[in-house]
Amino acid sequence: MKGFGYLAKEGLKSVWSNRIMSIASVCVLVSCLVLTGAAALFSINVAQVVESVGDSNETTVYIKSDVSQLEAVYIGKDIEKVSNVASATFYSKDEAFKKYKEELGEELFNKIEDRNPLPDAFIVVMDDLSLYDDTVANILKIDGVDSINDHRELAKKLTDISNLVNIICIGVVAALMIISIFIIANTIRATMYSRRFEISIMKSVGATNSFVRMPFLVEGMVIGFISAAVSTGGIALLYEAVMSAITSMIPFTFIPLSNVILYVAVAFVIAGVVIGFFGSFISIRKYLKKEGNEILGW
Repeated sequence: MKGFGYLAKEGLKSVWSNRIMSIASVCVLVSCLVLTGAAALFSINVAQVVESVGDSNETTVYIKSDVSQLEAVYIGKDIEKVSNVASATFYSKDEAFKKYKEELGEELFNKIEDRNPLPDAFIVVMDDLSLYDDTVANILKIDGVDSINDHRELAKKLTDISNLVNIICIGVVAALMIISIFIIANTIRATMYSRRFEISIMKSVGATNSFVRMPFLVEGMVIGFISAAVSTGGIALLYEAVMSAITSMIPFTFIPLSNVILYVAVAFVIAGVVIGFFGSFISIRKYLKKEGNEILGW
């Protein structure tokens, strides 16, 4: 325990001694972690939406605008006769207008209230979703049916967007990770250079490579841990801000931050410490191959 305290103390001392380089390392690593976390949270939320849409057994069938509500009632009966249709519930354009007005705000709809542009519709529930495509094709053949709101197409588009964001983020994160390792390696190298006399003495009196290596590995891990802590706070603030901005414009249910923040924090700590360790390990290797006087260049 005493040995661990010494290593932690030496690691923190080194971080403070080279604080300019350490801050640079933290900034780049924070960018890497926050971007990774943002992409992961985006994917999780999209996956939730896609899952709910894919599992939804409600399809909206829109009626042509020149069809009266009385005629629409008969169209609804035709829809219910289609094989695999369990029910078809009428949803008037007035109900839809009222709902959108409540969700999006009255100001947006006040100017067009006298000329409701929305169509009448039916909410269709199917018995077997595996027959979805055939059922939709049969419904579209009914005279008076205009179009169908295909939720599955929306799910596919959301999935494609999520995949594109993930691919872009993987490339950017990979580049930032390499830069992070490089900067941390240079930070540790600067620390080792400033302590080269101390290292030379330790090596001269027989200190093992492990003993010499550990304080510098701890320094790298401390940088990684600090980056993880800052990144966790940053991603929490960013997530809350994005949630507030989006939900103020459209009705969208995000995964609560409290449900994911612990997993994000743990992932950030592991990733930060590993990157810090790896960056330190790279820079230490060449010094450990030298003996005491060789480190000083004598």
